Amino acid sequence: MTTSKGLLTYIKNSPSPFHAVLEAENMLKSQGFTELHMTKSWEMKKGGNYYVKPFGTTLFAVTVGEEVTEQQAFHIAAAHTDYPCLHIKPVAELTQKSYLRVNCEVYGGPILNTWLDRPLSVAGRVALRSENPYTPEMRFLNVEKPFLTVPNLAIHMNREVNKGVELKKQTDMLPLMGMLNDTLNEKNYFISFIAKQLDVKKEDILDFDLYVYNAEDGLMLGMNDEFIQSPRLDNLTSCYALVYGVLESKRKDGINVIALFDNEEIGSQTKQGANSALFSMFLEKIYESLGFTRTQFNEAVLRSFLLSVDVAHAMHPSHVEKNDPVNLSLMNEGVVFKINCNQRYTFDTEAVAVLQQLCEKNNIKFKKFVNHSDVVGGGTLGPIISSWLPMKTVDLGVPLLAMHSAREMMGTEDQGHLNQLMKVFFAS
Repeated sequence: MTTSKGLLTYIKNSPSPFHAVLEAENMLKSQGFTELHMTKSWEMKKGGNYYVKPFGTTLFAVTVGEEVTEQQAFHIAAAHTDYPCLHIKPVAELTQKSYLRVNCEVYGGPILNTWLDRPLSVAGRVALRSENPYTPEMRFLNVEKPFLTVPNLAIHMNREVNKGVELKKQTDMLPLMGMLNDTLNEKNYFISFIAKQLDVKKEDILDFDLYVYNAEDGLMLGMNDEFIQSPRLDNLTSCYALVYGVLESKRKDGINVIALFDNEEIGSQTKQGANSALFSMFLEKIYESLGFTRTQFNEAVLRSFLLSVDVAHAMHPSHVEKNDPVNLSLMNEGVVFKINCNQRYTFDTEAVAVLQQLCEKNNIKFKKFVNHSDVVGGGTLGPIISSWLPMKTVDLGVPLLAMHSAREMMGTEDQGHLNQLMKVFFAS
């Protein structure tokens, strides 16, 4: 139960990728990790614990062993901070008669109808006017009070709804904010609301990066609390496990690294995503700071091990046919090793064997999962990172139902197994 409550607290405090990084940073700082900056020189010491925030939605943390030498190998685990949702457009105000709505676009691939009729709120980052144009003041925002909703159309006006109706993103996915009155200006009501939340002048708001999030809290359910249902399980389950693992374990003769990337849900090809040179720059900077050469860095990469930690598909009780007949996963059966010969999940049988032995030695439950051959699975960070940094790699995570829904579902026991695997991985 303690693990479940810790996960749900992390999720509640992480309504946007910015806040997922801030919450991870708070956990690291509370355990003595020191912040470094990519644009400054580093003086890393053996035995030190450090973290870097290259961008607001990406965080790397590293622990350096007290006896680390040029023969060390990196142990790396990567996850992502973003999730499918609605994202607010720059001109956010849309009126229809007296209704005040917020203009949004869709981020990633959410199950759209799960966002209807829910209490929604807004979180993200706002840029404010500053004296130096090159350094605008950046403020984080989380409107904790639900103040938005996307209402369904009544069945009396949409008789075919239970046969399946396509939702139009520009028409059907616009959150309702309020009704026009003397205090809500028809032209500037959203930007005025944000200004009030931040206690700034609306004229000083230059831009914003704001996400609409499901404001419902996560909870445990089932006859014996065997399930967790919550927003953003994909992929905050993994982010939480990575931070837990790097805090709980440290190798004397190696370097442990966690990487929380943004933009996995849209392909990772951004400066803050996994498909950029950023992570290679970070690892090289570690080696340079410790006095090792570029050749020694390249050799260390080839000796190293990467875990790409993202959620997996649990078998749906109403759609068994969507799964491989035998290579499937159920909730509360532990961590899932995701295998795909076409490398949508990174597949390396030697690496899988290593993880399997770690799990068996430490009583960590695990299953091997392969998609139904007629069902194309999603991609992960594993193939992307290992193409830049060639090392043994395994894709794994906890199994979910309702992946990409506004509320997803997992087994209560599985987070504990994932946390334990991260701890063992960083200790051995």
